[in-house]
Amino acid sequence: MFTERTSVGLDVHARSVVAHAMDVQTGEIFKARLCPDPLEVTAWIKALPGPAAAIYEAGPTGYGLARTLLSHDIRTVVAAPSKLQKPAGSRVKTDAIDAEHLSTLLRLDAFTAVTVPDELTEAARDLVRAREDCRSDLMRARHRLSKLLLRHGIVYSGGQAWVGAHDAWLRRQRVESPLLQAAFDEAYDSVVTITARRDRLEERIEAMAVDGPWTDTIRRLGCLRGISTLTGFGLAVEIGDWNRFSGNSIGSYLGLVPSENSSGQSRSLGPITKTGNGHARRLLVEAAWHHQHRYVPGKTIRDRWDLASPAARARGDLGNRRLNHRWNQFKKRKKANNVANAAIARELAGWCWSLAVLEE
Repeated sequence: MFTERTSVGLDVHARSVVAHAMDVQTGEIFKARLCPDPLEVTAWIKALPGPAAAIYEAGPTGYGLARTLLSHDIRTVVAAPSKLQKPAGSRVKTDAIDAEHLSTLLRLDAFTAVTVPDELTEAARDLVRAREDCRSDLMRARHRLSKLLLRHGIVYSGGQAWVGAHDAWLRRQRVESPLLQAAFDEAYDSVVTITARRDRLEERIEAMAVDGPWTDTIRRLGCLRGISTLTGFGLAVEIGDWNRFSGNSIGSYLGLVPSENSSGQSRSLGPITKTGNGHARRLLVEAAWHHQHRYVPGKTIRDRWDLASPAARARGDLGNRRLNHRWNQFKKRKKANNVANAAIARELAGWCWSLAVLEE
């Protein structure tokens, strides 16, 4: 509920911040175009009739401004842009109008706020996403190299690709054309360089996972199949505070619930919404595939169990059995694999939540 005297809407860009403030008691309007310096914005808000509260949309400028304002005892809301109400009949959009609209929504409490992470959590997210980008770059580099060879009839048939034997085979490749050899050398060098970059990032992530603020959560999440250290670390830093969700709401937050278009007696369900945190959703979808096969606790999962508490081990074992049983049910009903996996990922999110908030 809005209880402050002044509501401040900020339209934040890389090179400017347009501010619109309204004194609720007197109706006085304050407008300004500021530099994107958090201290300058803070000083301008401090000069307004207090107490004041501010709001701006989440975007590429990050959360530095919000953290600075909060550190100066200014209640700050970072709103989810996709949830903001837009005037249906408006055909004019400017920074000043957007700032005024945000100020009005703040007074009406008509917004959906996103969680402002601390600096350590945001840095960890950047590290995880850098590794994810590197993984995508590596896949593309490998495709370019393999397709270059395929166009010239050079195909590897010695077993699994992109392992030691395959790498040795690639280093032995020589062609007559110096131009083609130069293209091959560049493509191969790109694969080697990106692989080394990925390995460095993974080493740093694993080091933080072993000794960091998310260690206990990662170890509990590791009791589930498909959630290794890297996946557990990614889920821990992307979701942050698990206590703000429930077993039912976390699936909706991750966009794993079906879309719906219903009216009256008609109810129509569509594909999953794919809203919310796409990075965490991708991790869960990939982990859900591991529950498709028969569940037999092996050495890998037992080694991860040894790092967790007995309660987490029992909970993880129960979740693994349940999810494998659900997969078998979908197979009997001949459900499409992608549809079934999305449903398993949604339930897996609930099991992850139950382990993350587990009281030991």
